[in-house]
Amino acid sequence: MIASLALIVIILAFFFFRGGGGDREMIKQPAKEPAVSGAKAGSQVPKETRNIRLYFLSEEDGLLHAEERAIPADPSPVREAEAVIAELIKGPEKGYLSTIPAETRLRQIFITQDGTAYVDFSKEFAEKHPSGTSAEAATVYSIVNSLALNIPSIKKIVFLIEGGEKETLGGHINLSKPFIPLKSMIAE
Repeated sequence: MIASLALIVIILAFFFFRGGGGDREMIKQPAKEPAVSGAKAGSQVPKETRNIRLYFLSEEDGLLHAEERAIPADPSPVREAEAVIAELIKGPEKGYLSTIPAETRLRQIFITQDGTAYVDFSKEFAEKHPSGTSAEAATVYSIVNSLALNIPSIKKIVFLIEGGEKETLGGHINLSKPFIPLKSMIAE
């Protein structure tokens, strides 16, 4: 009898802790709805943007010409610098010449407290670059002017390729020193 009673207690405990019979109502957790602030569910909330000026080479005068673009506004100067470089790699929209080979990838950007931006490109930056002093100068100052004139915390730029320093981009411009903006390369 005690064995039967113990068996019944065990069976009841099993059903009690497991959730038991079919007529019991299951408690469902409410589905979490996405947080929406001031917009209808399912619609895209537009990100805040800011306009920047990118500098591309003109074949006509050999100077850098500005193209305005909108990038996501971000409190991080590194993320804004990444957006500037991404737009430069995409190339011009107004018929100017691209200054960075399209196959180039940005590996990383690091900005020091003194305002030096270390910009690390993939090997294609050097390998696919057209040769010549003017082509190298256009590339260097397209990047330097686009970064330093749009992001106030960047004062000078150091170029890295695959994580290391490279003496020159294609044999002409010395990359071993930091670059500051050169406004004389920009068309008025």
